[in-house]
Formats: sequence, structure tokens, C-alpha cells
Amino acid sequence: MSSRHRRSGDGFMMCSDGHVRWGIFGAAGVVFVCDSREGRLAMVQRRSAFAHEGGTWSCAGGALDEGESPLEGGLREASEEVGAVPESIEVLGEVVFTPSIDWAYTTFVVRVEEPFGASINFETDDVAWLPLDEVDLLPLHAGFAAAWPQLKEIATCQ
Repeated sequence: MSSRHRRSGDGFMMCSDGHVRWGIFGAAGVVFVCDSREGRLAMVQRRSAFAHEGGTWSCAGGALDEGESPLEGGLREASEEVGAVPESIEVLGEVVFTPSIDWAYTTFVVRVEEPFGASINFETDDVAWLPLDEVDLLPLHAGFAAAWPQLKEIATCQ
């Protein structure tokens, strides 16, 4: 298990729309995909009881650090939550959720050559690689569920 120390972006903030959100500088996540004999697979992680909406499935992600791009932050968060990200990646697209003028969550769809990852910290109970249509059947984190149709389209079309 990796230990998590406080990072510059960790913390809740009151956004301009009146909602409190995690990530002082915004947040980002990554949906990893790879091709298999069964078709395109997506990595999903089951959030632990210690995480917001614990027990639901989502992608690896979290708060951005000061000066960090959404892609850098999403990949860093993934490495903290599910293990080392392969060096060879291809960004297929992104979906940006901007509910207020001062906060955004960017989710990237990133292709890797083969499945990787495991539950390596307190935020993740499980990691699974599933066919895209099977992700639809899981109890999804609300934010991820809202973005999933667009993310799935990116993953399917590229």
C-alpha cells in the first residue's frame, strides 16, 4: 500500500456555483482502454468506503496540484491509486465537466497496450478491465455515470 501525503491541490473548495468540490485547482481522471480478442476493454475501479460514493465504480483520478495540467494530474492520480502507468500511452480524447467558472473535472480516455493495475491504496477496493458495454451495468459514481456516455463514445470511435 502506498501512503498518501497531503498535496498542494488537496482540499475542498466552495465553487462559484455554491457547491463544495474536492480539488483546490480542479481535478482529473483517466479511463484506460486496451484492445483484446474480446474487443475494447476499459479499466474501472471500485471506490472504497473511505472515498466519496464508496462502493461505486469510476475511473482513477483526483485533485490537481498547483501548476499541474489535467493530463499530468490524472496520470499521477492513477499511478497513486492503481499502480505504475505504462510508458506507452495514446490519448484518444477527453470530457470536461465545468459546473462553475472556478472548477473543472477533466476525464481522459487513454489507450494502453495491455491491462495493468491493482488496488494499491485506501481509495480503491478493486480494479477490473471490462468490455465497454459491461461498464454500463455497474453501480457507477454519479459524476462518472454522467460522463460515461461521452467517454464510451470516445473509446468506441478511436
